[in-house]
Parts: sequence; C-alpha cells; structure tokens
Amino acid sequence: MGAAVGQPGGRARGRRGRQRLRPMSEINVTPFVDVMLVLLIIFMVAAPLLTVGVEVDLAQTDAPSLPQEPAEPLVVSVQADGTVFIQEQAVSRETLIARLAAIAELRAEDRVYVRAAGEVVHARVAEVMGALSAAGFRRIALVNEQRSPDGG
Repeated sequence: MGAAVGQPGGRARGRRGRQRLRPMSEINVTPFVDVMLVLLIIFMVAAPLLTVGVEVDLAQTDAPSLPQEPAEPLVVSVQADGTVFIQEQAVSRETLIARLAAIAELRAEDRVYVRAAGEVVHARVAEVMGALSAAGFRRIALVNEQRSPDGG
C-alpha cells in the first residue's frame, strides 16, 4: 500500500489528501534562558565572596611606612597676566625656583600639572617649566581643555 503516517519519508496521508511533514525551523530558547538566569544568580552570589580577604594579624615593626602618593596633585598655574600660582598661593618670579626646590625635596617623584591661560605668552610657560625642571621635577604635564565639537 502507501507510506505509513508519520514515517520519515516525508509524506503522510490525512483527511485532506497528501501532506508533507516539514522540519521545525524554530529554535527553542527557553532552556538557554533558564541556564543563563541560573548562571547570573550564581555569579551575583559568588562575586561579593571573592572580594573578602583573609583576616590576618600583621607583624609589628619599627621601620617607617613607605611614602604614599599625596591625595592632592601638585598644580602650577599661570594666569593671563603672567602671575604664577603653586596650588592656590601666588609666587613671585624671584622665589619660584626656591619654592619649587623646597617642594621637590618632599615630592620630586610626583607629577606636576601646569595650567596656563590661553593668552599667556609661550615664553612665560617655558620659563615656568624650566623652573620646574631646575627644581628637580621630571614628570611635568600640561593641562589643556578639549575644544568643543562645534569648533567654539
């Protein structure tokens, strides 16, 4: 007789005549979502446990602690009229190198940020950077402001 119903030959007979069995082309994502949610919960629970350290009673010593990076960076500013500021304190040209040398004794390894107004003559900025170098600072960075995308 004919092919049996449901055989993998691809044909089946029904009430309406010949029909073809088509392969299912949809992916069942439910198991995937279930696994991902379980993994998410596991990582959410395990992540805080990874940051906890082991409690240790540290040994006592007479050696001083290592110097820490200062919380406030060293900033030298040059205003439009040529006035130089170390942090927020104005400094004259005559005392600039002496003040910077005194600071360099404590903070020579620190990065120094030089901020200069746009109207300052390049020679004045170069003078300040030379004073920083003469005082012993080797990590000098110029601070600029990024121009806006509209060119203004």
